Amino acid sequence: MGKKKILVVDDEQAFLRVLQNRLESMGYEVVTASNGKEALEKIKTDKPDAVLLDIMMPVLDGIQTLKEIRKKDKNLPVFMLTASSDTERFKSAKDLNASGFIIKTGDLKIEINNITNVLNLAAKYKGEHPGT
Repeated sequence: MGKKKILVVDDEQAFLRVLQNRLESMGYEVVTASNGKEALEKIKTDKPDAVLLDIMMPVLDGIQTLKEIRKKDKNLPVFMLTASSDTERFKSAKDLNASGFIIKTGDLKIEINNITNVLNLAAKYKGEHPGT
C-alpha cells in the first residue's frame, strides 16, 4: 500500500507550505489547493485519501466545496479548518457530514499538532499506519 495522500486546501500560502512540509515529513503525500474550485479539480485528478479544508476562502468557500464533494463522494474524510466560531457554518459543515473540525488558534505549532493528531487518530480507527 502506498503513502496516504492528503489534500490541504487553504488560501493562506504560508500555512499551506508549513503544513505540507510537516505532513510530508510524517510520510504523507500532500497535494495543495488555495481555493475550493481548485480543490474540486485536485480531488478528481489526484484522488486524495483525506481532505483538510479551510472554511473561509475566496472563489468557493469550504461549505460550498464540501457540498460539491459530498455530491460525488459521501465517504471521503473531510476535516474542516476554521478560525471562525460561526455556529451556522459549523452546523452547515456538520449537516454535510464533515469528518471533524480543527480550530485555527493562531499558533502554527498547535494547529499542526492538532491536524497531525486528527490524521493519526483517523488512521488508527481505520487500522492503518499514517503515511502507509
